[in-house]
Amino acid sequence: MREVVAMPLRPFNREQAWLMPPELGEMLPADHPVRFAAAFVDSLSAEAWEEMEIDLRGNPRGAGAYHPCALLSVWVYGFMTGVRSSRKLEAACREQISFMWLTGRQQPDHNTLWRFYKAHRDRMRTLLRRTVRTAVSAGLVDLAVQAVDGTRIAANASGAHTHDAAELRRLLERTEQALADLEAQNATGGDAVAPSLPDELANAAVLRQRIEEALAQVEAEEGPRHTNLTDTDAGLLKSSTGGFITGYNGQAMVSPLGSADEGAQGMLLTAADATGSGDDHPHLTPLIEAAADNIDAAREVVTVADAGYHSGANLAACDAAGHTVLLAETHQRRRRKPYHKDHFTYCPETDTYRCPHQKELIYRYRSTHRNGYMVRHYRANGQDCRACPAFNICTPSPHGRTLKISEYEPILQRHRRLMATAAAKQVYRRRKALVEPVFGLLKERHGARRFLLRGRRQVTSEWYLLATAFNLKSLHALWRTAFSPTTPGLARHIHHFLHTTRSAFTLPATRLRFSLNSLNLVPKL
Repeated sequence: MREVVAMPLRPFNREQAWLMPPELGEMLPADHPVRFAAAFVDSLSAEAWEEMEIDLRGNPRGAGAYHPCALLSVWVYGFMTGVRSSRKLEAACREQISFMWLTGRQQPDHNTLWRFYKAHRDRMRTLLRRTVRTAVSAGLVDLAVQAVDGTRIAANASGAHTHDAAELRRLLERTEQALADLEAQNATGGDAVAPSLPDELANAAVLRQRIEEALAQVEAEEGPRHTNLTDTDAGLLKSSTGGFITGYNGQAMVSPLGSADEGAQGMLLTAADATGSGDDHPHLTPLIEAAADNIDAAREVVTVADAGYHSGANLAACDAAGHTVLLAETHQRRRRKPYHKDHFTYCPETDTYRCPHQKELIYRYRSTHRNGYMVRHYRANGQDCRACPAFNICTPSPHGRTLKISEYEPILQRHRRLMATAAAKQVYRRRKALVEPVFGLLKERHGARRFLLRGRRQVTSEWYLLATAFNLKSLHALWRTAFSPTTPGLARHIHHFLHTTRSAFTLPATRLRFSLNSLNLVPKL
């Protein structure tokens, strides 16, 4: 039987004093992300501070205020680590070494942090543009392709407070009755009128006003069918699990970020937006233009997106603006059917269509689609269709088969031919791996499963800061691959990375360039 040898124990004393005064920086690794966040904020130009309307001079009167660099650093690093609450940030500044080092051992309370955030969060989108241009100037972004998509994020509001018009009317009736009961209970008779309403009446009156405003919003001609009384900008959105959530549709444009030489890789958010609507169509062109503005370079970029962005109007708008897009299309199975309208041949000389059985469909009239574009109606002779062997397969109507051709049909057909090419398929396959992991990382690592603010404007600012934090983590990962503990001047090394016009990272010289007009995808060096 083997003898067990007891190992000596190290001395343990929770009251152990420091033998020498320590520096907090000694407790943080040289490549710690908090150092990168601090260097990023410290490297902001005077123009960037002015754009955020933050005065670095301070007020000579009154008590000394916390330095804006310290407060902004706390919020930026907090979003990088998933700490987005002012109270949690206050605790972190007291307890976590990284935050203590970041603030120089100052301890701003949650009110100070919140006032700074509230005053400047709308203009913090400057930080997102800064991260994008840093990556572009360093040559870290593959600008040949970018992907756009949206994700559902819960609002800071209860789903139980989401109502349609009928529910709001019933709720308004109950509120009116409650107000009448409270007024009867608080009737003063001959006494003097109270200087202010009792709390019960005041709260009920505020609730009635909110319900009336929400009802007017729902009953508007182009308004939503549902609204939330807590956050009226939040929408009732279908989630990926098949249910519904009260929340926002977080939109993002993503480009690949990485190093071909060192093997590092990542993603960069080049544009972002948030809306209470589940419809992705209106965001395609604005996000492409926002990404181009943030990149600040005239480059030919191919944008890939799923079927949620596909429409004739979007294709026409992108074609007119010179944007090259690859969009998946809905109803793919329907188009493979033998009598889908794609299998009908158009004859421009006579402005007619011919069906697969060579029967003629003549132009009858045109109408306006509910989305605003024009639709031309072509119809075959009813007698020809009833005698056709494909009757009841092609159409069950005794009046003949009808084709509805939108004004965007030519560009839709051109885009289908483009998407059928091998090169387009090869590029489009990159979409899922580009954008979908970004949303997973934002929700898992940055706590972006629920917004903390209310209202679209505030939520959009929060989404921008989340995108900024994601980009900083991606840039830090790349910088870390090139970092050496023996590198002199750590701060200067990070500063050089953030400002260099061309870093040590290089991407392949080959870029795929696309031409939508010629329907070709031609590799170009």
